[in-house]
Amino acid sequence: MKIVILGAGQVGANLAVSLVSEANDITVIDLDSEKLAWLQDHYDLRTVQGHASYPSVLAQAGIENADMLVAVTQNDETNIVACKIASTLFHVPTKIARIRSADYMSHSSLFDADNLGVDHIISPEGEVTTYIKRLVDYPEALQVLDFAEGRIRLVAVRALKGGPLVGHQLQELRRHLPALDARVAAIFRRGTSIKPSGGTVIENGDEVFFLAATENIRAVMKEMRNADKSARRVMIVGGGNIGSRLAAALELDYEVKLIDHNKAYAEKLAERLKSTLVLVGDATDEELFTQENVEDMDVFCALTNDDEDNIMAALLAKRMGAKKVIALINRTSYVDLLQGGEIDVALSPAQATIGPLLTHIRRGDMAAVHSLRRGAAEALEVVVHGDKRSSRLIGRRLDEIDLPEGVSLGALLRGERVIIVHHDTVIEAEDHLIFFVPNKRMLPKVEQLLQVGLGFF
Repeated sequence: MKIVILGAGQVGANLAVSLVSEANDITVIDLDSEKLAWLQDHYDLRTVQGHASYPSVLAQAGIENADMLVAVTQNDETNIVACKIASTLFHVPTKIARIRSADYMSHSSLFDADNLGVDHIISPEGEVTTYIKRLVDYPEALQVLDFAEGRIRLVAVRALKGGPLVGHQLQELRRHLPALDARVAAIFRRGTSIKPSGGTVIENGDEVFFLAATENIRAVMKEMRNADKSARRVMIVGGGNIGSRLAAALELDYEVKLIDHNKAYAEKLAERLKSTLVLVGDATDEELFTQENVEDMDVFCALTNDDEDNIMAALLAKRMGAKKVIALINRTSYVDLLQGGEIDVALSPAQATIGPLLTHIRRGDMAAVHSLRRGAAEALEVVVHGDKRSSRLIGRRLDEIDLPEGVSLGALLRGERVIIVHHDTVIEAEDHLIFFVPNKRMLPKVEQLLQVGLGFF
């Protein structure tokens, strides 16, 4: 696929790096020559320096032959204009725009093909806010991802000694929880993927990914670790786009405190938010943390625009007694170093945003794509079409399907019904299948498996 990416920032660069390894033809446009030089030196892609919305610059990037334009610059207007030009002048089939402004997002009809020519919108701030809210809702989890419009969830949890299933075989899960169904999709032990089977023994420290109907998630979590209390108190440092959105999303269900260094801005936030206690102070003010009882916080979120401030704030809050700390970190090299240490969750906005983009890029009828383990793995929700003659999946039992090595099919949605997949489950046309792909090198084989024979059309 030929893809032109506008913007070499965190989102654009991460997307380019993710896609270039999959035999896609990638061109990146940006004004910053240093960012472009670094990308070109390290990866097999083209770069063009210039204004991303100028027709001449787009033409220089080969937009007339592109299958897709992904406009993810920091400027909403640049992204919108570029999509309109790509639609009107160059007839690019698919245009995706990053939109940060809530004002634009509240008038989504503006982006219809007849108006601004944007086929799909992504909102990094909205994606990150939703991502963090799920982590607050499930404080024991490392990652919580929605499928089937929220009916099915994939949860990553660290197994801890004392959990009823730790030290026991997976097949005992059904004996422990006879009234509900769940499927362990993958286990990562000391960084290595283990394909789970009934005889697999869960060990202390395992990172376990499981699928279940949303209402059953908490019960399955309790099997992997001693039951933690639900979160009630949340402290947020940083009142920017993400911090203020998160406070608004949480304040009706949680006791929320928000700290921002700018007094005038904090006063505006206090007027806008309903019940959040807004405070003025620095991200690493130990005295303020003491006054506001950070040791009583169930979840502490460091969400400023400065990576170092977020890291130091999260480490300080953890040392002072906060139960779970989350730090927003733009530099992916920092994320890899910090995740799983004293900082419980180190979150990269670019990684949280890449899933919605991949939904429109992956081959097949994708309903949702989520990037896992910092881009090394993916979970896919795919709608299958065809019939038994034209499809390698439809009309077949799971144990008759030759899945690529390590890939698992954990659950499906059939109409309104959630089905946890077992060896004798038969796939039907229009099922939504939830695949777990522990190594993205297997993605081309998964896409081949989903192809419908020409005889069906």
